[in-house]
Amino acid sequence: MAKIVCFGELMLRLAPEGFERFVQAKKLNVEFGGAEANVAISLANYGEDCAFVTKLPQNQLGQAALNSLRRYGVDVSFVARGGERLGIYFLEKGAAQRSSLCIYDRAHSSFAESSPNDFVWKKIFDGAKWFHVTGVTPALSKNCELLTLESCREAKRLGLKISCDLNYRSKLWSKQKAKKVMTEISKYVDLCIANEDDMKNVFGIETKRTDTDSGIIDVEAYKKTILVAAEKYGFSQIALTLRKSISASENNWSAIFFDGKEIFQSREYKIDVVERVGSGDAFAAGLIFALSEGFGAQDALEFATAAGCLKHSVEGDFNMVSAEDVERLVHSSGTGRVIR
Repeated sequence: MAKIVCFGELMLRLAPEGFERFVQAKKLNVEFGGAEANVAISLANYGEDCAFVTKLPQNQLGQAALNSLRRYGVDVSFVARGGERLGIYFLEKGAAQRSSLCIYDRAHSSFAESSPNDFVWKKIFDGAKWFHVTGVTPALSKNCELLTLESCREAKRLGLKISCDLNYRSKLWSKQKAKKVMTEISKYVDLCIANEDDMKNVFGIETKRTDTDSGIIDVEAYKKTILVAAEKYGFSQIALTLRKSISASENNWSAIFFDGKEIFQSREYKIDVVERVGSGDAFAAGLIFALSEGFGAQDALEFATAAGCLKHSVEGDFNMVSAEDVERLVHSSGTGRVIR
């Protein structure tokens, strides 16, 4: 089975119980998460041989974070240890018309201050076929920006397929810096994964006749966005997730995929949201899995979209579903009937 490598930061996640607000919470639940780790765990749950590369502090919190990866069968052989602290993010889950809120505390984390000496890419990529990164990692620090570029160059030199989820985070960097850095990284990327806001905020490619705040989506306009991005940045494949946010509790979810020749459109799911965080990562992992396993373009898109849909029903960063769970949704009516 093809070996897949994911590179990024694993964080401590602290969140009030249920839908409590920070200002009323008396305790915070402890979990772990992060965009690239979410992808790695999904892939491991699907049975893929997947390695996660990061740096964690040599203390009990770092060990707990490492154990959260081992629990699901992720290869942690290339996790560096050292530095002062584990990155943290705080999550307040939204409901109805109240948005979810993320607060980051990840400056000067072990990962943000990692260096080229922490990772021997030639050894990490030995036997690997696929490398996944996101736009979160280079936004964390100058060191992480250079490491992302270095890793992508080496992966390309060794012939790996490279996927990148743009994942623009306004709390980490500006649009101007994101465009400059991600344009350089994109030279090495085969598969770009994004949504309409990422395309606009990172590359300045605006999708016309759409308004995600009011739930207006013009699929034909999104198809034009894909073709513009493919031509301008040379991506051989692009996937865009399409989200109609009726409220924080109710979303419609679908996606489109350009395989280099043709654009495919997925089924749309109407979702009652349990947790939205990690749904894009679940989509990315589903697409990577399906394409690496040789699915056709339409089937790969349907698998990825269903995986992202299911994540909305799972609390925590990680998508706790199997490939069989995803396939069951793909081939069902999607009504969530009891399995007996």
